[in-house]
Amino acid sequence: MSETNTPAADVSSPPTPISTPRTGGATLTQAVVAVVGLIALLALGLAWQSQQRLKQAEQELVRRQDSSQSDANIARDQSRQAQELARDTAAKVALLDAKLAEVALQREQLELLMQSMTRSRDENVVGDVEASLRVAMQQAAITGSAEPLVAALKQADERLARYKQPRLEGVRRAVVRDLDRIRSVSVVDVSTLTIKLDEVARQVDDLPLLAMGQPGTEPARSATATRPAKPVGSASAPLSPNAGWWERAWHDAGDKWDQLSSDVWREARGLLRVTRIDHPEAALMAPEQMFFLRENLKLRLLNARLALLSRQFDTAQNDLSEAQGMLDRYFDARSRKLAVTTELLRQVQGQARQVQIPRPDDTLAALSAVAR
Repeated sequence: MSETNTPAADVSSPPTPISTPRTGGATLTQAVVAVVGLIALLALGLAWQSQQRLKQAEQELVRRQDSSQSDANIARDQSRQAQELARDTAAKVALLDAKLAEVALQREQLELLMQSMTRSRDENVVGDVEASLRVAMQQAAITGSAEPLVAALKQADERLARYKQPRLEGVRRAVVRDLDRIRSVSVVDVSTLTIKLDEVARQVDDLPLLAMGQPGTEPARSATATRPAKPVGSASAPLSPNAGWWERAWHDAGDKWDQLSSDVWREARGLLRVTRIDHPEAALMAPEQMFFLRENLKLRLLNARLALLSRQFDTAQNDLSEAQGMLDRYFDARSRKLAVTTELLRQVQGQARQVQIPRPDDTLAALSAVAR
């Protein structure tokens, strides 16, 4: 019976309301809110990221702008340097063009000379020898040395000796005569003279000046020699063994007085020194003037050295004469160092002369006679 009553009880009870649709709506709302929040967060993240990128872009733009400005400054400097270099290059190109034109002119002259020569072997030899001699003459005139002429004449002699032709024997004899005459000329050895001038310049700082006033040994000897001799009569007589104490004391006091007076006289005479000075201003120089005097002397020697190297012997002689005058006027002539320096300077003065190198006129005349 219990089993038959149970379904009836179930049928009579009211149905329980279902809450599923209401729960689903709340979940949907939460999902929408979550999605919206997520989208907002994403938007904020994107906005923040965009702002960071914008800042980075601005920083990069500023950096690039600074770099561009620096590059522009560098480019401007390089452009200015390039313009200066272009101007220098243009000047050098103009100079090279002038030299090239000169070389082209010389080349044309040489070509004309070569074209004017005949095809004969003898005339070719004559033309070559003459051309080499003229070039050697130009080199000798520029350098002031006879070595180019000597080398050209020796080469011509060897070539004529190999090329045995009777009509060229006169040319060979003329070459030998000119070679002997040029070898006999003493040419100035500029390198040796410059070495001597350098030695003189090194000794300038050690040379004693008249204004230094260093007394030598001669005045001391003079003072000693002029010291008054002790009179013979004033010499102390030897004491007898029986002399009293007061006699011995008087004798010792006299000897000490004589010695003291002698020393005082010697010192007094040593304070006075008589010296002959031809140029009073040389003895009244200040230390600064002494320094500048030595430097001026070195400059004179340097100018003479440069003049010798450029073979301007007249200018070198003037500078050497000025240097010699300064040595004679302001320096102590009793010094051995000054004597050695003066001797070196006089050697340079004697050898620094313009020497005229002989021309190979005999050889040129013989070549002209053969070429006719």
